Amino acid sequence: MPITPFHFGPGAALHALAPRHVSFLAFCAANGLIDVESLYNLVHGRQPVHAFFHTYVGASLVALGIAALFRAWLRLMRGRFSGGLGLRQVVIGATLGAWTHVLLDSVMHADIQPLQPLSAANGLYRIVSLSALHWGCIAAGALALLVIGVRRLRATRQ
Repeated sequence: MPITPFHFGPGAALHALAPRHVSFLAFCAANGLIDVESLYNLVHGRQPVHAFFHTYVGASLVALGIAALFRAWLRLMRGRFSGGLGLRQVVIGATLGAWTHVLLDSVMHADIQPLQPLSAANGLYRIVSLSALHWGCIAAGALALLVIGVRRLRATRQ
C-alpha cells in the first residue's frame, strides 16, 4: 500500500532526537513523493510497482528536488514564512526520509532493486519479518513521542 504511515515512525524519532538538524516535514515529503510513482504504477497496472524512485539514486533525486523547491520557496518569500527551517535541516530530513524509505521498502517488497543501476539484487528482502518491521517503525514513533513529551515536561518545569 503506497504511502504507509509506518515510514513516519523512524522520521519522528530522528526529528525528536535531533530537532534542530532534521526536518520532519521534509522527511515526510520525501516519503510521500517516492510513493507517487508506485501509486501511479499500481493504478495503471505497470510492473514493477516499486521502480526508479525506490532506488537510492532515484530517492536521492527526490531529496534534491525537495531541497531545490525549499530553496526556491525561500527566495520567493525572501526568507519569510520558512517556519524556522533552514536549508540544511530540509536537506538532512529529505535525504534521511528518502533513504530510509528505500531501506524499509527493500525489506518489504520483492520488486525493489535499491542499488540499481549497479546491481539488481535486493539483499534486504525479508531480512526481518513484516511484523518485526512494522513494530520497529511503531516503536520508533513511540520513542519520538516519549522524547518530545519528556522535553516539553522539562521545559514547563524550568
